[in-house]
Amino acid sequence: MMTHTGTLRTLISAPDILVMPGIFDGFSARLVEQAGFPAGFISGGGLSETLLGYSDVGLMGFELNLAAVTRLAMCCTIPLLADADTGYGNAVNVYHTTRAFERAGVAGLMIEDQTWPKRCGHMQGKEVIAAADMVEKIHAACDARCDPAFVVQARTDAFATHGLQEVLRRLTLYAEAGADLLFADALVSERDIATVARDV
Repeated sequence: MMTHTGTLRTLISAPDILVMPGIFDGFSARLVEQAGFPAGFISGGGLSETLLGYSDVGLMGFELNLAAVTRLAMCCTIPLLADADTGYGNAVNVYHTTRAFERAGVAGLMIEDQTWPKRCGHMQGKEVIAAADMVEKIHAACDARCDPAFVVQARTDAFATHGLQEVLRRLTLYAEAGADLLFADALVSERDIATVARDV
């Protein structure tokens, strides 16, 4: 039987677009599963609103996120990709975050290059760390996984602060560092999306 990590990697590698609806509690997880989607994404913004009643502005820390992720992984039969925010610190923290999320039963995690406290992708006032620091985090996440199929997704929020060329530069660096999936947040036009899809 294929593991959740293997299933997610197979879905990612398939030629069809993989739609992973955002989930944030057991009910939404069940709905996504019963609707026939092959995988789901645990939304950090959704968890923050559900658990705390506040927008995703860095109020939800590692332990609260991990507890929620663990419960969601237990109630699903489909693979889940979890939002691990910035990894909750430097590369050392990212290493331990990755280990903990893998043990929780999710098929992968996403880390982003914002400063902490972070802000949800569509919000104003975001700042990003140096690309070199994010590269170290990606190396740490890749080194931490026990299952080599565990998916590491790297997200950049540099578009809002530095523009499209910096997004392209960072995503290239993150891919070279070993990220399995890349995500540029808050692109504002189809042209920008097409450029990232073509050039990275």
